[in-house]
Amino acid sequence: MGLLELYNPSLWVGTSAASSYPPLADRVEVDVAVVGGGITGLTTALLLKQAGATVAVVEADRVASGTTGYTTAKVTSLHGLTYAELIDTQGEDKARQYAQANQAAVGQVAALVDQLGIDCQFEHQPAFTYTTEAARRADIAAEVEAATTLGLPASYTEDTALPYPVEAAVRLEDQAQFHPRRYCLALAGAIPGDGSHVFEMTRARDVEETGGGPVVRAGGGEVVAADVVVATLLPFVDLGGFFSKAHPMMSYAMAVRVHGEVPQGMYLGVDSPTRSVRPVRLDGETGLILGGQSHKVGQGGETGQYYADLEAWGRASFPIRSIDYRWSAHDYVPVDSIPYVGRSPRHQRVHVATGFKKWGMSNGTAAGMILADLLVGRANPWAEVFDATRVDPKGSIKEFVKENLNVGKRFVKDHLARSDSPPAGQLAPGQGGLVNVDGNDVAAYRRPDGSLVAVSAVCTHMGCTVQWNPAETTWDCPCHGSRFDCEGAVLNGPAVADLAPVPVEEQ
Repeated sequence: MGLLELYNPSLWVGTSAASSYPPLADRVEVDVAVVGGGITGLTTALLLKQAGATVAVVEADRVASGTTGYTTAKVTSLHGLTYAELIDTQGEDKARQYAQANQAAVGQVAALVDQLGIDCQFEHQPAFTYTTEAARRADIAAEVEAATTLGLPASYTEDTALPYPVEAAVRLEDQAQFHPRRYCLALAGAIPGDGSHVFEMTRARDVEETGGGPVVRAGGGEVVAADVVVATLLPFVDLGGFFSKAHPMMSYAMAVRVHGEVPQGMYLGVDSPTRSVRPVRLDGETGLILGGQSHKVGQGGETGQYYADLEAWGRASFPIRSIDYRWSAHDYVPVDSIPYVGRSPRHQRVHVATGFKKWGMSNGTAAGMILADLLVGRANPWAEVFDATRVDPKGSIKEFVKENLNVGKRFVKDHLARSDSPPAGQLAPGQGGLVNVDGNDVAAYRRPDGSLVAVSAVCTHMGCTVQWNPAETTWDCPCHGSRFDCEGAVLNGPAVADLAPVPVEEQ
């Protein structure tokens, strides 16, 4: 099972064509190897090819099948309440770099849509960050002031098209939304040829930086390049300890049809739980994507409840007549709120892009622009703030300690809990859980036909105990966000190896 066949496929997966690039089977030499076929890797690769470089994209599943294919697909530089915080922790110059990079990313997506003639439902919409709480009006006003100080076309408003009252909102003009998988399939289609390649169903296992240049070992072959870009959700090898600098968060979405008019504009509520709203085309009519609910990967408990809570809010807020798709996704939130993009620590020819804090459509595109510039020797005006080798600035050490204490507590707690696992016979068809099989605690799943499959409960990344995700029928690591399918095959890194099978004999 790959990400395209998850239990709850997204709207974008369900309404886009299949891709069929070959797996890597031989030795390939290019200027730049790009590991990861999401929006970041594909943007980087295409911009490099347009600059005259040869590239090879190596994707573990199918292109745009990971978080890129499971987003709400807003392309915007309005990222909740971001800019007042950035000015306070980073200073005005770096906050401006972040704003300009994401604004440029909106323009870059629009330019590529036009240049390649991509049919991906691209359209400009205003973006809003809003609150329904009177006590948070000051937060909205502060964000408007910060955004306008940085040169963004932001304004304060109390008037939106939402069908429920809003106390205050930031409005940012000329942002965009699109169909991310159709867009990325078009980017991928423009890469092969003239010495460049796209490889699918090819999981990278290792990146070795040698005197002759880095080598990516993947699938049945290897890619030798002058430079490597690791554009996976989180670097799959410990290139700079990014698993300790960014924590994995899960969120939920659904595509719905409603009675009557659909509110225009893209919205994010900053109250708890967060709420996301944007229009979308569904078979010739306009529907809505509703998003929200959030928890750390592997720490959600009964994850089906998050879908239920989102649906309950949606039905209370909008005249929903059908729910066509529902899906979840996860991304990494860096401790200082800025993605890591550029040369990886302790490396000269290996580069990374990670930690997009759920704004990967703009941040990932900006990362591709930064990396392409760096690798062809062009100066980039935003590289400083995204620098992947940076030491965490003031204000982030507290968050760093808190998140890593959480990881340590999960490691100890889950290992102790495994001693109380129930017997496997308690699992009904379609259920999974940590169970006792022949005196051993393992991760077990009862297939719909009643047969049992058991795998090691120890995540192959750093040894944390995986947890069952009933809403998606996956095994999720609560420490660093690796995910595995119901039979133990790795879906998302940083893990690169499957959960080890455990022989099972049942009466």
